[in-house]
Amino acid sequence: MTRLVTFDGGKVGEIRGDKVVELDVPSMREYFERDEVPRATGEEVALEEVRLRAPIVPKKFFHTAGNFREHEDESKQVQWSHRIAPWIVFFQNVDAIVGPDEPVVYPEHLTDELDYELELAVVIRKAGKWFSPEQAMEHVGGYVIFNDITARDIQRREMESGVFSFCKAIDTFCPLGPWIVTPDEIGDPHDLAMELRVNGEPRQRSHSSNMSVTIPEILAHYSALGYSAGDVVSTGTVSGVAGFSPDAAELYLKPGDVMEAEIERIGVLRNPVVSWQEAHGEPAPERVRW
Repeated sequence: MTRLVTFDGGKVGEIRGDKVVELDVPSMREYFERDEVPRATGEEVALEEVRLRAPIVPKKFFHTAGNFREHEDESKQVQWSHRIAPWIVFFQNVDAIVGPDEPVVYPEHLTDELDYELELAVVIRKAGKWFSPEQAMEHVGGYVIFNDITARDIQRREMESGVFSFCKAIDTFCPLGPWIVTPDEIGDPHDLAMELRVNGEPRQRSHSSNMSVTIPEILAHYSALGYSAGDVVSTGTVSGVAGFSPDAAELYLKPGDVMEAEIERIGVLRNPVVSWQEAHGEPAPERVRW
């Protein structure tokens, strides 16, 4: 399995067995921009001894929402405020990206309804624009796990105007990782089991075959906006989010929780939730009223 990582102070490497082999390239984005496999520097370190970072910080992070129609179906159980239409697309705040085992900071001055969303994300291999679904897979550089953290109370307010972004773009709300797995190791990306657990309890369970449109169709659809090498495209979350459950109040995330987002043939992205006080050493700011 070819697994590409960013580790320690921003070094780029490839996992080989139980070691990380450092590659001679300054960032993961440049790894894809070069469109060639960089040489190894000769430095190797045990995987257990490195600190993995978010594998890539893209120039553009394309969000897909509404792709898994099971997610819309569950929203109807709780009379969610707005219809989850297919082909919702918006951009993520790349400064909100965190890597494996890095904390998601609960901003209690902003939200009381912190939720998780397991997603499969695609890393773009090369720049492109206006291509067809038949050409799309030429642009895939790898796959990575994305946990789309969402403040549901903020989202409902935002959606009154028909758009939302702030609710998903707050600092640390974009866990990404633990590594990028190359397409040759994944095979069919529509044949992957998906599960998210909170404190070991399964919350989301689904399969990438449940997408309403295929990854080539998604990539081609957004290509009108133009891709850069190293861009990331999410493919939407599956059913099982807290906010669309009749027991939402009991299931929302809280400080002390640990999330494990797992996708078959990729791995597990683990992130704890911490309080503002624990993260910043001071109480949260005064409550913001939306």
